Amino acid sequence: MNDTSKKRLNAYADKASSADEETIRDNIGGMNRGPIRKIWESVLLLWEMVRDPSAPWKSKALAIGALVYLVSPIDAIPDAIPFFGLSDDVGVILAAVAALATDLMKYQKTK
Repeated sequence: MNDTSKKRLNAYADKASSADEETIRDNIGGMNRGPIRKIWESVLLLWEMVRDPSAPWKSKALAIGALVYLVSPIDAIPDAIPFFGLSDDVGVILAAVAALATDLMKYQKTK
């Protein structure tokens, strides 16, 4: 996880609100593609945290920030650019997962 990803994550997390859940819900389904497909389980863990009313707001805000960055077509590298367009999104998702590792453990499914 690099400093740029951390900065982007924190910028989006600072603006996070519960109203962002609708934007995420409406757009997350179309994001399981390209390099995101390799980390899709992490995306779903973050989404579960966002929907959990008992999740602490600070953790939820980071998850919301990462997911809003993912579903937003306007970010550092436009998503429409094949492969590279989602590479910055991967960095932001991985930064959120690293920051929330302990909190996300409760959302992991046992196999």
